[in-house]
Amino acid sequence: MDLTETPDIADRFARLATDHAPGQENRHPVDDVARLMRGETMAGRPVDFSHGDVDAFPPPPDAARLVGEAITIGGAQAYTEYRGAGAIRETLAGRLATFTGARIDPEAMILTPGTQGALFLAVASCVGPGDAIAIADPDYFANWKIPAFLGARIMPVTLDYDAPGRSDAGLDLAGLEAAFRAGAKTFLFSNPNNPTGVTFSGAEITAIAALANRFGVTVICDQLYSRLQYRGTDFHHLCAEPDAPDSLVTIMGPSKTESLSGFRLGVAFGTRSLIERMEKLQAIVSLRAGGYAQRVLLSWFAEPEGWMAGRIAAHEAIRDDLVAQLRDMAGVRVRTPQAGSYLFPELPALDTSSGDFVRLLRAQAGVIVTPGSEFSRRKTAGIRFNYSQDHAAAVAAMTRVCAMIARYRSDR
Repeated sequence: MDLTETPDIADRFARLATDHAPGQENRHPVDDVARLMRGETMAGRPVDFSHGDVDAFPPPPDAARLVGEAITIGGAQAYTEYRGAGAIRETLAGRLATFTGARIDPEAMILTPGTQGALFLAVASCVGPGDAIAIADPDYFANWKIPAFLGARIMPVTLDYDAPGRSDAGLDLAGLEAAFRAGAKTFLFSNPNNPTGVTFSGAEITAIAALANRFGVTVICDQLYSRLQYRGTDFHHLCAEPDAPDSLVTIMGPSKTESLSGFRLGVAFGTRSLIERMEKLQAIVSLRAGGYAQRVLLSWFAEPEGWMAGRIAAHEAIRDDLVAQLRDMAGVRVRTPQAGSYLFPELPALDTSSGDFVRLLRAQAGVIVTPGSEFSRRKTAGIRFNYSQDHAAAVAAMTRVCAMIARYRSDR
């Protein structure tokens, strides 16, 4: 029998549906690509809230120059060691230590093809068939799919993030301890949380570290959006805890915050034995992060003065306008994000399913969003917006979304 037809293989790949992966619903036909290359505009295309707009927010000015330098250097840059160029890791270790407040060993760091690559390597280095893993709920869609593909047993741990008056992430610490007692040896979560944009309080981070050490649990902490912090946010890095978990991988990288997603660069650092496992796996999966692209990491945390502050202010303004529109809608619940570029409103009861509503938004309003079911094991009527978009286009698109909510709500 063809192995691809066995029930187990078929089931594994059924868990990896890509219908709502960023960009999938907005593929560029060949003629559209030709128009873009001629410099023509794409007026009338849907506003795609499934990922950030790198035209509205372009990459740092040094990115293209650094790639050109790497190509000029040639083979020495193209074929680095599997975990990435040592000189680049050395530079990043110092910058990340300054940012996080933790000591970071460049030999306990790996450069990966995107933070998605780092996430896969980290999870696959910790869990296999039948192993239990605790995951914050809601959380990033790949956090559910990767362990499921690997055959792990998933134990969701609730985030009560939108409870009235809530200022922390709302992690159910009793539920986390229960998962550890029940055999979960890995805990996976994002901070800031994707999709909600909330951050974990100092008390929550300290409790996670204490529980992980008490039960001998490995923690994988995805901090991809931790640079995009808004006014009033008090961010806490798990790796900087005085009693940080003995077994810990932190994932970061220049991505949507810096509009460098297209370079596919991720950085993971932490417990040396785990990084060594990740390197062994990377050696057979992708060899290394793109050699020429690695040099772009030298622009990370080294942008021109005021560049990041300006980017944060622009995103905060978009966030505030979109949140204000949603809060004007009766029955819509939304918490103001503390960091990152994601909104995760909960909608009122509709005359259609959440999946159908997402399709209707695309067809009738020209707006692409991601359904909340991608991020949670709980029943949710939420939808996720990445508001790293042109400000005026985002506001106009949200106006159309609100009109669609009014049209399809059950109590109209």
